[in-house]
Amino acid sequence: MKVTGMKRMLCVALCLSACGDKERQFDATGSFEAVEVTVSSEAAGRILSFDVTEGYGVTAGEPLGAIDSVQLYLSKLQLMQSVSSVRSNRPNVQTQIAALREQIARQQTERARVRKLLDAGAATQKQLDDMDAAIAVLERQMAAQQSSLRNSVSSLDAQSTALEIQIAQIEDRLAKCVIASPLTGTVLAKYAEAGELSVVGKPLFKVADLKHVFLRAYLTSAQLAGIRLGQEVQVVADFGGKQQRQYRGVVSRISEKSEFTPKSIQTRNDRENLVYAVKIAVENDGYIKIGMYGELRIEN
Repeated sequence: MKVTGMKRMLCVALCLSACGDKERQFDATGSFEAVEVTVSSEAAGRILSFDVTEGYGVTAGEPLGAIDSVQLYLSKLQLMQSVSSVRSNRPNVQTQIAALREQIARQQTERARVRKLLDAGAATQKQLDDMDAAIAVLERQMAAQQSSLRNSVSSLDAQSTALEIQIAQIEDRLAKCVIASPLTGTVLAKYAEAGELSVVGKPLFKVADLKHVFLRAYLTSAQLAGIRLGQEVQVVADFGGKQQRQYRGVVSRISEKSEFTPKSIQTRNDRENLVYAVKIAVENDGYIKIGMYGELRIEN
């Protein structure tokens, strides 16, 4: 009887020990997520082409489709013609005042001759004064004409600049007619097809960076003492049954505020405890999927 009792106690102890080891296999659990972006239309018009397939990869900035932009292009051509017209009317200040400069030069030459005659007694002071007055009038005319021409040049330059700004705005709108992905990743969903009419803000497709995923898990305040930003940890992806894969992860974010444990995590009693969300960055080898169950193991 004593032997049987001893065996029973030993079995219980082994079971408890095994259960305890199993519970210590992970420090937290959660699910995998990735950076998902819903790409929407930035232009209005008919979708001329849209080469996107769900499940296939795309590269950031790679053209994937186009929205009709004929009217925008014609508006750009019209503005470019207006710019050329304005620039052709821009006066050349030096050419416009060249005639007055020649008149002033001739008058100055004549004044020098009259001055010599006056010194020789062959001319009067009035003749010299008349020459000075004529030169002064010409110089005032040239100054007025220069001012007028400069104002005209400034006005035409302002018109040209305003038109160039409008051209830049249209070029920006033309660029937005090209459908492209803002990040390199995998297409998760496609919401539009070629031939459909698009409006600004209409969702076109959803893309996610599946190469760099995150495990979102929850730790208690006591567990936070053993984890820090940038720390390497072990992540286990659970594929169901005994199918598991281990990865190296890096703590990329620790929540600053506590929250109640999500209902999908742990038991009812555990949900009453306050926990902190953490994100573990993991390099995906293609096996990890969004929403997959994962375990976090903090290495001491």
